[in-house]
Amino acid sequence: MEDDSRPLLSSEQTGEDYLQRDSTNSLDLRTKRPFHVERKNIINDGPQETVSAEAAVLNSRLHYYSRLMGSSDRQLSPPDHVIPQPDEIYIYSPLGTAFKVPGSDHTSKNPSIITIFAIWNTMMGTSILSMPWGIKQAGFTLGIFIVIFIGLLMLYCCYIVLKSPKSIPCVDTSDWEFPDVCQYYFGKVGQWSSLMFSMVSLVGAMVVYWVLMSNFLFNTGQFIYNHVHNINVSDSELETNGSEKVICPYPNTNPGGNNTISTLFLSDNGNMSDVNPFERYWSKTNTVPFYLIILLLPLLCFRSASFFARFTFLEFRLLFPQLTGVLTLAFFIHNCIITLMKNNKDQKNNVRDLSVAYLLVGLTYLYVGVLIFAAFPSPPLFKDCIQPNFLDNFPSSDIMVFVARTFLLFQMITVYPLLGYLVRVQMMGQLFGNHYPSFLHVLILNILIVGAGVLVATFYPNIGSIIRFSGAICGLALVFVFPALVHMITLRRQGMLRWKTAISHSLLILLGVANLAAQFFM
Repeated sequence: MEDDSRPLLSSEQTGEDYLQRDSTNSLDLRTKRPFHVERKNIINDGPQETVSAEAAVLNSRLHYYSRLMGSSDRQLSPPDHVIPQPDEIYIYSPLGTAFKVPGSDHTSKNPSIITIFAIWNTMMGTSILSMPWGIKQAGFTLGIFIVIFIGLLMLYCCYIVLKSPKSIPCVDTSDWEFPDVCQYYFGKVGQWSSLMFSMVSLVGAMVVYWVLMSNFLFNTGQFIYNHVHNINVSDSELETNGSEKVICPYPNTNPGGNNTISTLFLSDNGNMSDVNPFERYWSKTNTVPFYLIILLLPLLCFRSASFFARFTFLEFRLLFPQLTGVLTLAFFIHNCIITLMKNNKDQKNNVRDLSVAYLLVGLTYLYVGVLIFAAFPSPPLFKDCIQPNFLDNFPSSDIMVFVARTFLLFQMITVYPLLGYLVRVQMMGQLFGNHYPSFLHVLILNILIVGAGVLVATFYPNIGSIIRFSGAICGLALVFVFPALVHMITLRRQGMLRWKTAISHSLLILLGVANLAAQFFM
């Protein structure tokens, strides 16, 4: 064989070099030395695969090197060219049979059911808490229609994103994500704009998390304080409907209007001289958001993220763009869908699995939004009492809601540093070429992110509005504009662009612009 003419020892490689080899391309002969039998003892008529002549020779040479090498001497470690390739590694039996070891490419793939649930789990987030509020803002009938329409629209745009790397000829796009595709088509403009809009979605999610964690921490503390001091909050103070444990924490005197922003977030304490010390130091907007800094800011500075019944309201309302903004972020997975689908075992089922995942997500959002909206007791309460975080419609004394808030608080505390890690990796990698340039750089970035969360949680803790604005902003580029432009450019280069396709995808871009513009008039 040609490999037999190579020298047994290479002066350019030392024993230390072999200690750094990738585990898939090297063998530690002291612990994983293969057992070798003569070629003639391997049967040919059994169900097991026989070993090729080349593999048998390579194994013989490995056996030879292992005899030359002492237990601690690495100078006679076998060179790389005598290490069998992953597709030529066999397990030998003393009985003379051989079983081929499947390569890592086969073991790392996931079946369709795992891929579908991975997409479903990744897409489901804090937006689900705002679904009843979004249905209320759009109206029951129109809200259901919008959820279905936006879901189908986002699925189509995600399909364009998924197939975009494969349409680039003569370039290895196996490790590409959609921002890389944007850079290929639009240069630096595509690279930096995709990074900026991706940051909007991540930072927006972190701000929403901070608001929700402040909310959950406040209500958890309120429950414990009331329970310890045997304080019973009367129904009149909670403004419930009597028999149902549902409250209207910020009643709207004009149910037909849109007073959500103006009446929703008045100060908790009012006249500070009239409240007890607990309420003074345990406020949802004035103190609790700052208490979270002590817990979460140190976690962000870690180098590794691994450390952690009424359907009579068939209405149509002009506030429906608020729901479209929320849904844009609720169905958003476009910046990581290519990576998720790479691990799918059967690549030809990617479109089917993606469609099933979107169907499950849409059904989940519809189930939560429609069920809570329809079951909300009105009368005596108004549907306008439904809050952007529907858990706010339950009193802090409710034991089941207390348990739910506690678990959600714990979950968000563990996820928040991971989101910060993603922001750091993308931002620092683009600016400095290093994911952790220095502790000072990371600390400044984390202070800015935490500061944004504290300010919003203090002065404007409306997660519905935060979600709809961040969804509309990042969706404009990564959902509507870039996928539509990439699709039209690809068809044009292939000579397949037709005027109907150009018009429909231009309308898609205009729809994204209108979705963002409408958020400022709601």
